[in-house]
Amino acid sequence: MKEKAGKPGWIWYIASRYIFHRRGNSPSSVLAVLGIATGVLSLIVIIAVMNGFQLGFIENILEISSCHLRVENYPLEKTNDALEILRSLPGVNAVLPFREFQALARGRRGGQQAMLVRGVPPDAGKYDAGMVSRLDFEQGMFDLSDPHYVLMGSELSRRLGLRTGDEVILYSINDIFSGGGEGQEADDGAGIEQFTIAGVFRTGFYEFDTGWGFVEIGSAEVFSQTAPVLGIKLKNRFQDRPALELVQRSLAAVPGFDEAKFSSWRDYNKSFFGALRTEKLFMFILVGLIFIVVGLNIFQAQRRAVLERREEIGLLRAIGGGEWAVRFVFVCDGALIGLTGSISGLLAGLLIALNINFFFTALESIVNFFIQLLNVLAGALGFGAAEDFAVFSPAIFYIKEIPSRIIPGEVILICIFGFLSALLAAWYASGRVSRIRPAEVLRYE
Repeated sequence: MKEKAGKPGWIWYIASRYIFHRRGNSPSSVLAVLGIATGVLSLIVIIAVMNGFQLGFIENILEISSCHLRVENYPLEKTNDALEILRSLPGVNAVLPFREFQALARGRRGGQQAMLVRGVPPDAGKYDAGMVSRLDFEQGMFDLSDPHYVLMGSELSRRLGLRTGDEVILYSINDIFSGGGEGQEADDGAGIEQFTIAGVFRTGFYEFDTGWGFVEIGSAEVFSQTAPVLGIKLKNRFQDRPALELVQRSLAAVPGFDEAKFSSWRDYNKSFFGALRTEKLFMFILVGLIFIVVGLNIFQAQRRAVLERREEIGLLRAIGGGEWAVRFVFVCDGALIGLTGSISGLLAGLLIALNINFFFTALESIVNFFIQLLNVLAGALGFGAAEDFAVFSPAIFYIKEIPSRIIPGEVILICIFGFLSALLAAWYASGRVSRIRPAEVLRYE
């Protein structure tokens, strides 16, 4: 019975017999499937939560403060010309002029806090909807229709004891250090203005909520005399290099832009974004070690299977089964383990990652139930009560809910890793087939 090219039906038949009609139930195969599934599930959930945190931080920084491209140090009178050109470029999603200055905020009730104030046009929502959408207003709304309105971060407002409708005085930090300022009245000179809080926002990014505010761009001229910065948002931030070249070419014909400064989001916050990328890579590697452990388990199980079936392998080799054909029988076993584990882990991982807050709430409820039982027992014995358990306690973590972001390409890559770990382990384990001599195995049969 020589195997014929193009007719491998007997290989699939033997493989299916080995897989579905094992000698008893093989716990090693079940553990291997569970191991692959656990690894895939863990990686999907961990990477999804990490993506939620990291992409949330990155998008907050790029949408609210940094933009994708910046144009600085250009003639003030050419601002409108530049805006008209930039908003017509392909790939550009939004262009917004803004001014920034450092200020000292002081409320009428006392208390003061340094803050970064950004001056933007009153119709910023029309030209940069992404920025406005990132500001979750707890009080008021995005309203800069009055030159003396200010929008303030929630933590900054709390520290100053202020709410919407309250008055706040902004002192230019530059004027304070140059000898003017704090003792003057609001109308005594430049660098001091009184504002009314029109809205209190929360971004989920602690730095913004504790030290950021927005005013109308004309009001910012009192504090900053330089030309506005042109912040450009792209439809695809990873196309920043060609977009930067396009912006430079488009503005080259406008007088005064030959000495302007052009920069990309990769240039500023470079170390922060690099640290996030490195953190994610190392987490991917550390959790991926699960696949190595599971692969070793599959390797040992397949080696044992080869030894247990020496007589059957010898018989297959004696009737014409080639080394690669017989070896393929055991590889199919490993492939099935990898495929079953990967699909099971994929489904469970997506279920948890898409409902991460529900599962964490359920986990906290279960743990707190047992804590309450222990508290009752401890109270009867005269001991103190333990506090409730929270995975992400608000006292430690500045989050309202756990973010989760699934990137399809990463999920596919994780499943491929799980499948290949089982496939490669089975392939190397089946290498012992080549050392089996049919004559020696069948000599005493």
